[in-house]
Amino acid sequence: MKKFYSLILILFLTTILFMQFGTTVFAQQSKLDSAQIDVSKVKIAPGEEVVLTTSFGRALGAYTITAQYDKDVFDYVRSDGGEASNQDGKVILTYYYSQNQGNPRTSATITFKAKTAIYADTPTDFSVTLTGLSNPDNSEEYEDITEPFKKDVLVQPKYVNYNLKLEYTGIILPNLEKNMTLTTESSLGKNYDHVRLIATVTKTPSKNSTVKLLAIDEEDAQVDLLHSGWGEEGGYKLGGKDVKQVLALRGEFSEIGNYTIHVKLIDRDNEDKTIVEKDFNVRVGEEEAKTEEDNKQKLPTTLPKAGGTGYATITIIFITLAGAYLYITKK
Repeated sequence: MKKFYSLILILFLTTILFMQFGTTVFAQQSKLDSAQIDVSKVKIAPGEEVVLTTSFGRALGAYTITAQYDKDVFDYVRSDGGEASNQDGKVILTYYYSQNQGNPRTSATITFKAKTAIYADTPTDFSVTLTGLSNPDNSEEYEDITEPFKKDVLVQPKYVNYNLKLEYTGIILPNLEKNMTLTTESSLGKNYDHVRLIATVTKTPSKNSTVKLLAIDEEDAQVDLLHSGWGEEGGYKLGGKDVKQVLALRGEFSEIGNYTIHVKLIDRDNEDKTIVEKDFNVRVGEEEAKTEEDNKQKLPTTLPKAGGTGYATITIIFITLAGAYLYITKK
């Protein structure tokens, strides 16, 4: 009989213990399906900050956020929502709620800053995992999220438009080659994988006028920009900081007069879209004509300042002539 009562007592105590602690000890973890990450901007200029926000969808009392980033592109700045450590391209943000300190949190933020020395479009991403998740009173735990949340971003410099310059010195004579240069430049040019230079003549002195713009390519072959353009058919790379490409040309014009040459830089990867274009006026046979304003001989608007002696001499001569005239008239 004593064994029977002992067994009943054990079953009773086991039932009480299960009712008190069974939920915590034996309950299965649930999923935190509402968690997500976001960024304050998806295009970031060098030197700008971007805020990475992790939202839980409910109040949590404990969590660890692990955010991976490209340390060659971003620097860690600060965080809000826990104790953070920055370890070789990885920020670990840990939070524990207690009744004496802090409040349950529904989100946390980590701020990064794009490095300034970025001179081309740089795509990258942030990758976030969540572990150690529980509600404020630790009565419910959530499964770790080990499949990373990813957010793509682009660090994009503020590019400076390309500029074209066609230059030469001295006078261009008809049917004689003239050394010229065609320069493509930008202090920070957008990067292109395949560009070409195209030139056309849009104005000539007569219908019979001919023009050549000759260059030597990498294979020592002579190329006329007006017929073939410059660069391989597929194009060449261009872009970056302090871009300056100078193409040596030999220009030849058949007649005296004014010519207009249209030059454009095109993007072969974007249906030959024009990147920059410019018209250049070339005068053959004489120096550039001066403007009408420059040719005008400006007449003086005031008498020259010759000093007091000059005015006195003029006055004496005038009086002498007047007196002589009166004397002769009386005679």
